[in-house]
Order: sequence, then structure tokens, then C-alpha cells
Amino acid sequence: MAPPKSRRPGFSRKAQYGLFFGYVLAVGGVLVAVVLLLLSVTSSDGFGGTLRGLVLDITSPVAKGGRGAVRAASEGGSKVSDYFGAGRRNSELRDEIKRMRVQILQARATELENKRLKQLLGLREAISDEVALARIVGSTFDSSRRLATLSVGAAQGVRVGQPVRAPEGLIGRVVEVGRWASRILLVTDGASNVPVRLVRDGTPALATGRGDGTIEIKPLEVGKNPFRQGDLFVSSGVGGIFAPGIPVAIVIKVDRDDTIARPIANPARIDFAIVQSVFQPAANQPLNVAPPPPAAGTLPSGPAPQPAPVPEPAATQ
Repeated sequence: MAPPKSRRPGFSRKAQYGLFFGYVLAVGGVLVAVVLLLLSVTSSDGFGGTLRGLVLDITSPVAKGGRGAVRAASEGGSKVSDYFGAGRRNSELRDEIKRMRVQILQARATELENKRLKQLLGLREAISDEVALARIVGSTFDSSRRLATLSVGAAQGVRVGQPVRAPEGLIGRVVEVGRWASRILLVTDGASNVPVRLVRDGTPALATGRGDGTIEIKPLEVGKNPFRQGDLFVSSGVGGIFAPGIPVAIVIKVDRDDTIARPIANPARIDFAIVQSVFQPAANQPLNVAPPPPAAGTLPSGPAPQPAPVPEPAATQ
């Protein structure tokens, strides 16, 4: 049966222990208060300084740990920020590298263009039969016909048959002329034939286009093939169209009967060309036709020949 609620605490041992410990805590609190009071009276710094020191000693490890945690969090945030910043910077550097590559390519193209123009200027100063300076505006490479178009025509003095060259060498000759443009037959065309000679020993030959971007070198003398790989051929001047000494082709392959060469001047890599006058204009003109001989028993037309005067005899003394 449960004990009545009105029972006194003294009749329970547990209640007596609780009451006892309550008195002990109260007495302990009074003693602590007395000690603190004595410390505040006897301490030179006063109770506030002693209390602050005690609190500082207690909270110092906690503050140190908190400061470390804050530092670690700050460093972690900085590292995360640096990571994303590095990614953005890498992207900017890649874009800058691309821009620099484009600028480098443009600078190289400009340098190459200046080099070609200097070579062209040197050629113009070296020759005396220039007709016009032209830009190569187009060329054919997808058929057996090898033609190119120049940006000059009859208005600039261009005529059919005139040779066309670049600083590197011979390109071809003019075959069609318009008012402001003209078409040239390249030395690699199957209808092109250029008299040449071997630079090494002067052997004459004929450079004939093959229609595939190469040239066949045909010796004029029957016998063993005298050519070898690396031989250089220049125009010989025979035929009167091309001036002598213009580089034409270099041998790249030699068989027993065939000699294949490539042109020195490649129109695909040349921007400007010079149209020259025909080396010997009379070579392109028909010969004057001689009058027919007079028929037998007839006198030639025209005034009758006058007899030669007879000298008078010298006077004698």
C-alpha cells in the first residue's frame, strides 16, 4: 500500500540524505563567497582583476581552439576561392594564347609577304623589259589544262605571247588578253614547250608540261639520258619568246628514258608576277614574203635601169 502524502521527510532515509546535501551545498556556497570576498579585499589588483584572470585562464584553451577552427575555415574558403579563381585564370590564359597564336600567324604571313615583295622589287630593278606588274587572281588545278588569270590586260600593254615570270622563275606565257585581265598558259600545261638548258653543263633540252603539275625534260640528242636528280634547268632563249637564264624546273625523278621535274615557280604559292616583253619580237612575226621571180622573156616591173656613166678620158699634154 502506498505511503500517505502527508508523511514527514524525517521518516525517509533518502529524503534525509537530500536534505543533508542541500545544507552542504549552501554552506559551500557561503564559504566560496567568503573566499572571494577575502580575495577581493587582500588582492592588490582587486577582485575584478583576479576574476578576469581566472576567467582568462579558463577560456584561453577554448579561445585558442575556436581561433584555430576559424583559421582553418578561412583557409579552406580561401583554397576553394583560389581553385575557382585558378580555373577562371586558366580560361583567360587559354584565350590569350589563342589570340597570341593568331597574331603570330598574322606576323608570319606579313613577313612572308614582305619577303616576296622585296624579291619582286629586286627583280623589277634587275630587268629592263617589264610590261606590267600583275596579281595572280586565279589558276586551274582540277583538269589537264593548267591556266592562270592575271589582273592586267590590254589596257596595261599586255599582248599575246609575252612571257610571265616571278622572282622564283618562269610561270608561263600570255595566251588570251582582255581589257583588264589576261590568261596565261603555265609551264606545266600539256601544250607548253620551253627550250631550256642544263645549268651544270649547258646541255640543251625541251621542257614540256605534263598537265599534272610536273614537267618532262626531253633531251634534244638521242642516246643515254644525261640528266640526274637535282639538275636545274633555265630558259635557253631559243625560239625568241623567253629571255635566257630564267629558272624553269628542277629534276625530281629520273628513269631510263624519262626525266620528271617540278617547276621552280609554283603559281599556287605566288601572289604577284611580272609580264615581260617578248625576248626577240621578230620570232613571233611572219617573215617578209619575197616578190615572185619575173617570167622568162619579160622585163621586171619598175623603172628601167639606167646605164652606168662612162668616165671621160684624161687630157694629155
